[in-house]
Amino acid sequence: MRSGERSSQTRAAASRHDTGRRGKAAPRGTVAPYLFLTPAVALFALFLALPIGYTVYLSLRRTKVSGLGLGRGARKEVFVGLDNYAAAVSDGELWAGWLRGLAYGAVVLSVMLGLALLFALLLDSARVRLARFSRIAIFLPYAVPGVVASLMWGFLYLPSTSPLPGVDFLAASTVLYSMANIAVWGGTGFNMLVLYTTLRAIPQSLYEAARIDGASELQIAVRVKIPILAPAIVLTTVFSIIATIQVFSEPTTLKPLTATISSTWSPLMKIYRDAFVTGDLYSAAATSIVVAGISLVLSFGFLRVVRNRAFGEA
Repeated sequence: MRSGERSSQTRAAASRHDTGRRGKAAPRGTVAPYLFLTPAVALFALFLALPIGYTVYLSLRRTKVSGLGLGRGARKEVFVGLDNYAAAVSDGELWAGWLRGLAYGAVVLSVMLGLALLFALLLDSARVRLARFSRIAIFLPYAVPGVVASLMWGFLYLPSTSPLPGVDFLAASTVLYSMANIAVWGGTGFNMLVLYTTLRAIPQSLYEAARIDGASELQIAVRVKIPILAPAIVLTTVFSIIATIQVFSEPTTLKPLTATISSTWSPLMKIYRDAFVTGDLYSAAATSIVVAGISLVLSFGFLRVVRNRAFGEA
């Protein structure tokens, strides 16, 4: 009995010792995740949260000129509330840029996502040849920076260097489609890769079952693959909407080559002009907040419209 009591006491003491060790080690385990997150949080605060906060701060202020003097004391920064936002919302140049951006986005989204879906389905076909080379060839234009691609296409659009003489690609009636061509050429490969990766994750048993039921390759693509691709199509569409709203490099790069592109052709070009050409940082800050708000509304509005059908929610 004594040996049994001693062994039970020994086990109880060891259990208390282990519990004490675990209790002391627990705080160290809870601190470790925060230590790993600290660099990411610091970068987020420094390069995203802080600039956004400073932009909001500038959007609520304006420089006030007092008196006729031009000295340092003649200008001071004052709080104006929502006056800059009211001026931004009532600016006709901003809304004209939005209309051009919406037309540009309609062309880019329909053509780019249509081609990306077509290429993904073709590459996933069982009869395709040279699939690896085709994937690289379609994706390669995405690796070209937007400014470089715009310069390259800009020289091809110039009448003096164009391979199609007699066609003015930079005229007022065609410049929108010329810029859309640059975006389609560069963005199709990325969206194709996203859709193709999703297709490769689909079990082959679904295709085999459809073939046993007598479905053709076209029917498999329309009735099996595309419905499964719906969430990926929604994802690429949202990314593409945000990218088309923020179009900047294409019109800015082509602007020196033609007089049909104004300095306010797109909303971001107007923000750049107000901030760095006219020097009105306060108006540019308010306009950028307005553009960000409209972008969020369009993106989340699209998600809300297609959410039930794409993700199967009730």
